[in-house]
Amino acid sequence: MFPNDRPELASSRGLSLAELPGAGLGGQVSVHVYLFKWKALTVGVGGEAMVGHSSSTPSAAALAAAAAATPPAAPPVSVSERLTEASPQLSLNFGTGQGWSYLSGGVGRSQWSLRPSGQAPSDADAEVLPTVNYGGGARWFIKQHLAFSFDIRLYQVEPGSFGSPRAQVLTIGAGVSVK
Repeated sequence: MFPNDRPELASSRGLSLAELPGAGLGGQVSVHVYLFKWKALTVGVGGEAMVGHSSSTPSAAALAAAAAATPPAAPPVSVSERLTEASPQLSLNFGTGQGWSYLSGGVGRSQWSLRPSGQAPSDADAEVLPTVNYGGGARWFIKQHLAFSFDIRLYQVEPGSFGSPRAQVLTIGAGVSVK
């Protein structure tokens, strides 16, 4: 979920708070190799890549309010938001070959684009930002090599040189895993 309650984020891109998109859709891919097992804990290393996208379109009420303002205000615009991230990860896994839960985290890089539709990307949209991600989840195997997976992850995106503030992005995902 993209933060849509941060005035400093909106102002860093010349937008109003009401124009920030909020929740969106995305995808995540990760690969892990399990190094060793110690009692009930299996330690793994790997990497992950994530992309998330959200967009907003102003409501008819917001357009009417801007037109009715005295003096007339600039109408709200459609806004597109995209976050891409990649990082190495360390994972701590608990369970058996039929299913397990895990905690994982890593430090990587992200690119956060937040711009009105039709505008060229700004320097802030192209900047690569240090990002820490951490979270956990579970996998339940329904066949020998196929599992249902669930993951909750926070991405702590560090501030940028072009005015992007520090922000947290929450992702909640479900999908399939193979081993």
